[in-house]
Amino acid sequence: MKVLLINGSPRANGCTFTALSEIAKTLNAENIETEIVQVGNKPLQDCIGCGGCAGKGKCVFDGDIVNELIDKARGADGFVFGTPVYYAHPSGRILSVMDRLFYAAGKSLSHKPAAVIASARRGGTTATLDTICKHLTINQMPVISSTYWNMVHGNTPQETMQDLEGMQTMRNLARNMAWIIKCIDAGKKAGVDKPNNETVIRTNFIR
Repeated sequence: MKVLLINGSPRANGCTFTALSEIAKTLNAENIETEIVQVGNKPLQDCIGCGGCAGKGKCVFDGDIVNELIDKARGADGFVFGTPVYYAHPSGRILSVMDRLFYAAGKSLSHKPAAVIASARRGGTTATLDTICKHLTINQMPVISSTYWNMVHGNTPQETMQDLEGMQTMRNLARNMAWIIKCIDAGKKAGVDKPNNETVIRTNFIR
């Protein structure tokens, strides 16, 4: 069992990484394998809605990390998407990655548990969480919560570690994630498979 943690910050070892590391450490203690992947600090291509990924399971833009993440997603049992807060919203980097990842390879993520976390100096965290959580809920992913909203505060990694409630929230999130993954695994072994969904009906409201 493995959880893929995606760091949507351009800073490889910043505050977002600090929170994700606390989650990873707790998951490891629950015998869940983890991998933290940082999206880097080089330019990322936005999704342009070209539809070129349809039926291919990969993005047509192959010059950044997205197709590598798609490959990793196929073997993962759960996901954590982390982002810093910019102007009270997620980083453009995590949005570009998630738009392309979910559009090209949503089937590799659906019905797998996932969480989103936000790191901020002060405000904008709940708006940030609400935004990126939309990717999960449209893709039939069980959303993992904690004992507070999934956020940490601090201007440096050291300050983030001083947010005791925030770090506790990360640990409790990880324990909830481990529990759900193990429940899904036990269900599969007992013959309980994921739902067989109806064919999508697309309604056009313009008449």
